[in-house]
Amino acid sequence: MRARDKAAVSALRATLAALDNAEAVPLDESAPRAAALEASPVGAGATEAARRELSERETKDLVRAEAAERLEAAARLTAPAHADRAERLRAEATVLLRFLDDAEGTARSA
Repeated sequence: MRARDKAAVSALRATLAALDNAEAVPLDESAPRAAALEASPVGAGATEAARRELSERETKDLVRAEAAERLEAAARLTAPAHADRAERLRAEATVLLRFLDDAEGTARSA
């Protein structure tokens, strides 16, 4: 059971990071990169970057992509020395797919 918990924590942390990265707004390349300290914005939230909001479909697609990435990586690990790592990747993918199945089941019953 403990190994399953580690796989779930690992998969969820990585997927949350991927979601966070997907919400980032690309930087404007024409904007100045650095300015003098005295020209810096001041106050609470003054340096916060804008974030975009992912739709439910985009979120599910990203979670599916994270699961697929793990399954592909596990399939490439064919050497016996990598069997543990491959099994962990498959367990992580299972966790992510289970969350998708639960979310889709909940949406259908609502």
